[in-house]
Amino acid sequence: MATAKQKEAARQNIAKAREAQSARAHGKDVPRQSQGMSTAEKDDLKNSEFAFPKERKEPLTDEKHVRNAIARFNQVEGVSDAERDKAWQRILAAAKRYGIEVSESSWRDLAKGGKDKGGKSKGTASKGH
Repeated sequence: MATAKQKEAARQNIAKAREAQSARAHGKDVPRQSQGMSTAEKDDLKNSEFAFPKERKEPLTDEKHVRNAIARFNQVEGVSDAERDKAWQRILAAAKRYGIEVSESSWRDLAKGGKDKGGKSKGTASKGH
């Protein structure tokens, strides 16, 4: 059950969102709150800019997205191991391009010590020097 304070915060958030949406609808350039990629920006990407191009999952457009693709790799559903192999190679190439060191040599290594042992699966990436 939500508290009165939570309900009021939710009302304020809804009001702010409606205000910004209305301003955008009337042609004003209202900056987005999040730093993520908009749906329109994602739609404009070429298939080759995704780890999983057929599904258009996990864009590899910058360092932040490459790190996210590694972290979420095992969450992508409905793809074969062959597609995962190709996606992992795309991620490694993008990581190299952005100077990210990836400790796992294969996507199969991502689950070791993660979901297989009761924890969360998470890839590890660090900034290369």
